[in-house]
Amino acid sequence: MATYQAIQLRVREQHGFLPKTCWIAHILSDYGLTRGMAPNRADPRQRVAPCPPNKRRAIEQVCRELGRIPD
Repeated sequence: MATYQAIQLRVREQHGFLPKTCWIAHILSDYGLTRGMAPNRADPRQRVAPCPPNKRRAIEQVCRELGRIPD
């Protein structure tokens, strides 16, 4: 299974930007693929740094290529 670091490197190679790990976690949580909310999260109703809509497609594409999310 691809790590967050592997996803970051592939996104940088293919799309020219380095995604934050919290962006990757946001996408994976939308697919139900995280362990749950972090225990130190300040506000359980909102994310501090959600994935920007203009970056989401590239990160999802790489996650699919690496087998982290279904096609």
